[in-house]
Amino acid sequence: MDTPWQHTTVLLSEAVDALDLQPDGTYVDATFGRGGHTRLMLSQLSDKGRVIAFDKDPEAVAVAQQIQDPRLSIRHEGFAHLGDLPHASVDGVLMDLGISSPQVDNPARGFSFRHDGPLDMRMDTTRGQSVREWLAEADIQHIAEVIREYGEERFALQIAKAIDARRQERGVPSSTAELAQLVADTVKTREPGKDPATRTFQAFRIFINAELEELQQALDATLHVLRPHGRLAVISFHSLEDRIVKQFIAQHAREVYDRRAPFAPPQVMDFKALQRIKPSVQEIASNPRARSAILRVAERLPTAQHEAVA
Repeated sequence: MDTPWQHTTVLLSEAVDALDLQPDGTYVDATFGRGGHTRLMLSQLSDKGRVIAFDKDPEAVAVAQQIQDPRLSIRHEGFAHLGDLPHASVDGVLMDLGISSPQVDNPARGFSFRHDGPLDMRMDTTRGQSVREWLAEADIQHIAEVIREYGEERFALQIAKAIDARRQERGVPSSTAELAQLVADTVKTREPGKDPATRTFQAFRIFINAELEELQQALDATLHVLRPHGRLAVISFHSLEDRIVKQFIAQHAREVYDRRAPFAPPQVMDFKALQRIKPSVQEIASNPRARSAILRVAERLPTAQHEAVA
């Protein structure tokens, strides 16, 4: 499906290299997007290799369905469904979080404060509430809480009150331009080089798509689906995502001792943290949207549960 909105995959070779692909292995691209990582994986796998891709976005699914390769299967669902795969059935999981360029650049999707469009922001346009529908019924405190928690915006309450005043007077803003202007009129102190609506739009997008909750579910699922020595590679683009990934890996890479039996061996770790990679200066220069990306890599370690199954 050809569109004028192109996507440049961030940390393409670094992320695929981090998976340490085995030619006959089975791998998950948990966020297909426009398939940059998936295509590179397929190019390095044998005829027995396999890639299972997930994506909530119907447009992304349509792109995946155009790839005529029997080694690829695409699921129109979020990566919270990663746990539906059989136990210890995959050799690597790649998660490229956040929003793709075609989503943010297409005004009709309602993600961008730079391009006027309907106030939607759903990754999956076939189900769920749009931002506009949610704002029509949410109370001031809930709106402020979402902006504060997911946007880390210090003017959250003022913005929520401005939205409420607007909907009492003329109804909920119906377009991204209206919302962006409302936020700009409310936020008097602007961060250098950043649109005042940036944090609010991020907050509404994360909330309406349950992005952080889904990320936690998917990370937990890797404990179930990864084979021993399988790799987990996660690319995050803001501190909220990266904090969850960092804490998950740290929690499961820590040896746990039983205080009641101080001389007993520690509980076996689930993961070994391997790498933290950022884009090169050259990549950031050619694709400024890569500047905030962080790739974290971990390896699934053999555990007593794995050995019992084997």
